[in-house]
Amino acid sequence: MRSKSKIVLGLAAAGAVLGLSGCGGTAASSAEEVVPAVVAPAGADGTSQVTLTQQAAKRIGLQTATVHQEIVGGVPRKVIPYASVLYDPGGDTYAYTNPESLVFQRVKLVVETVEGNLAVLTDGPPDGTKVVTLGAVELFGAEFEVGGE
Repeated sequence: MRSKSKIVLGLAAAGAVLGLSGCGGTAASSAEEVVPAVVAPAGADGTSQVTLTQQAAKRIGLQTATVHQEIVGGVPRKVIPYASVLYDPGGDTYAYTNPESLVFQRVKLVVETVEGNLAVLTDGPPDGTKVVTLGAVELFGAEFEVGGE
């Protein structure tokens, strides 16, 4: 397991999360600040769950697709949109799943190859799982507290 300080996607995550950090702001009639993302530990594997507000999800343009089977090279293979794949500095690959509304969980992938706009997986979430295709970098930034104020 890698420590949070060693998993860095670079300045793209820092720049992208700046937009997420501005999602909440403060309520004019309340002294309480609205938090656009809440990060909670998910378990022994070291990954966290990120829960967004509806406004934060809208602001980052969050979109998902499903893990599915597609014929690649004449054989049915598990695929996800390549836009869902995040790389860490060591070359390990991840995607954010969407197990319930506005809740996101980073999961490890094994990408065998990329065919056009599809990542062909040898290991990853089961068919039918929702994965984030737009907004994953912002989720990463929220999970690892990159950027913000």
